[in-house]
Amino acid sequence: MTDEWLSLSDAAKLLGVHPSTVRLWSDKGVLPVHRTQGGHRRYRRSEMLIWSESNKKSRESVVEPESMMQEAVKNVRMQISEGRLQAESWYQKLDDKARAQYRMSAHSLFQGLMTYIATNGEEASSEAYAIGYEYASRARRYQLSYVDAAKAFLFFRDVLIESVIKVYGDAKVSAKQSTEMYTKMHTFTDEILISLLQTFQKLENAKH
Repeated sequence: MTDEWLSLSDAAKLLGVHPSTVRLWSDKGVLPVHRTQGGHRRYRRSEMLIWSESNKKSRESVVEPESMMQEAVKNVRMQISEGRLQAESWYQKLDDKARAQYRMSAHSLFQGLMTYIATNGEEASSEAYAIGYEYASRARRYQLSYVDAAKAFLFFRDVLIESVIKVYGDAKVSAKQSTEMYTKMHTFTDEILISLLQTFQKLENAKH
């Protein structure tokens, strides 16, 4: 039957992507999805086939979030174990609780980037603002300067970019696709940095 209902995992198999990719596309309105009374995602096979054909080109340029997340987490852990994080001047000013929160920062940054890529840049401004606000408010909470706040963000951004470069290199992605990805990463993270600095300034002004 061409119009049967599919579960999230079945839809992922049909599209040839990881279930986390289908979940992300569904939640952002990129993929046609229906909800059961219990809140479960369901997909029509016919809609998936039509969507797959019409979006084939754009899907080929997206590296799956799951594989990239695994690589990013591994890379961040490696950088920390190598002492790179401990060598950062801003990191040395933090207590253990603050350090733990900053080590988790790569995850929100990564998820934001994946959303940006999966939705072709839609809602990018709100995502960038939210992440920038998070970095700014955390920095002020732990008495870091705006310079240290920016350094902290750039540290995790660079680790993330290194991770993505490795994933693309291992996957032997074409130079054109790699260049497009790097451009998107820098565009998105530049917006976050601007949001961070603007938010930090607003919070400072509100104090006076």
